[in-house]
Amino acid sequence: MIDGVRIKFCGLTSLVDAIHADKLGADYLGFILHPKSPRYITLRDFKNFASNLPEGRKNVAVMVAPDAADLAAARDVGFDRFQLHYPADIELSRLVEWQELVGGERIWLAPRRPPETAFNPRWLEYGTTVLIDTYAADKFGGSGKIGNWAEFKELQALSSEHTWVLSGGLSPNNIAESLAESGARFLDINSGVETAPGLKDHAKMNAIVLAIHQQRASVDSSHV
Repeated sequence: MIDGVRIKFCGLTSLVDAIHADKLGADYLGFILHPKSPRYITLRDFKNFASNLPEGRKNVAVMVAPDAADLAAARDVGFDRFQLHYPADIELSRLVEWQELVGGERIWLAPRRPPETAFNPRWLEYGTTVLIDTYAADKFGGSGKIGNWAEFKELQALSSEHTWVLSGGLSPNNIAESLAESGARFLDINSGVETAPGLKDHAKMNAIVLAIHQQRASVDSSHV
């Protein structure tokens, strides 16, 4: 946690980048298991990363509407959390299945919801963390586009018992604004710190941490 703000660096594809994220104090490291993603890694890749990372760091499996076998396989290699992207018209029975496999406390719900589609509060029954990403018609997350921060603030007010994660187009240039306008205290960082998909720019990762420090210091000074 950095000045009260939690971070997940996501889309990690190399051990060097994962270790740097860890050294910066990331609360979670995200690994994408969706084969269509340019940041895709295999379960074998993850096992190699995990065996070389410091103990205690929490790892997140990022998956798209996984079937029971794939989710169980991710569970069995040692992932701590499961960020599960799914379409807004998903049958609730699928969410029940996921909850039974890994437990709701380990699920990050990540609905792919068109702007005209309302958030379904029933989803909150199946996970304790909700990730709100920018909608893209042709993909599940990873668009790199900035989301609707005002809407995130409204959604976050639906349940104080849930953890809400802001994602979508976050970079060193907009961290201060995103924190101020969304009220988020948990950020998911991916394409905004890359030189190419899956290749992290360590200077930009450092700048994210600095931007959080500066934004929180500014808030604190305004309350003096």
